[in-house]
Amino acid sequence: MKKIAIVTGSRRGIGLAVAKKLMADGYTAVLCATAEPQDVKELMEELNQKGEAYYYRCDISVPADREALLDSVMERFGRIDVLVNNAGVACKVRLNILETTPESFERLMRINCEGTFFMCQGAANRMIACREKGLPEYSPRIVNISSISAYTSSTSRGEYCISKAGISMVTKLFADELASRGIPVFEVRPGIIATDMTASVHEKYEKLIAEGVTPIRRFGRPEDVADCVSAACSGLLDFGTGTVLNADGGFHLRRL
Repeated sequence: MKKIAIVTGSRRGIGLAVAKKLMADGYTAVLCATAEPQDVKELMEELNQKGEAYYYRCDISVPADREALLDSVMERFGRIDVLVNNAGVACKVRLNILETTPESFERLMRINCEGTFFMCQGAANRMIACREKGLPEYSPRIVNISSISAYTSSTSRGEYCISKAGISMVTKLFADELASRGIPVFEVRPGIIATDMTASVHEKYEKLIAEGVTPIRRFGRPEDVADCVSAACSGLLDFGTGTVLNADGGFHLRRL
């Protein structure tokens, strides 16, 4: 039986690269985002030429959407082997922390942190049920995509940093709780990745990279993050549940 991988926020960028990589690894990919199904028809046709992929509309900040996604996957496939929590948003407007609005703070926490937490909870409970049924060849895993912003101060988007730091703790909590149940949980921390999210500050980051802010002097690619997710899902890292995989060009070295 084919293994099922859910990847949230997978219409483009990092999420799409992750879905493609997991398909290449032999998974059936369940993509989800806030776009309507008709808006991703061409994408899904392209993906299904290379493997098996399905799309569900889901806003992870909406409880009913989360439950509908997970229930639909279980009803259709009877299992969830991998959940990759990639969906997330940036600030609509970058504001100094002395000016940040409650609306912006609440939006980022609701989507990035709360959405990830409850997707973990919902998938974990279903994974536990599958394990208790004795599903054959079943070794489920959860991978959360955070950011170097989980530990790096950016005072012009403090709410983003806080939401990503929250994802790091969500990963620790679920890794702890699920260890005895045989469900490893990992965190992947992307650095400066060339995506739509970084397009508006491309020149700023290009200059920083040229000056050596990262030991590897290039933008990261979505595929670099996807490779880390693939490693986390391979089974080779399971004894290190809670491990953080850095896809950041060495930024985490914090050099002098």
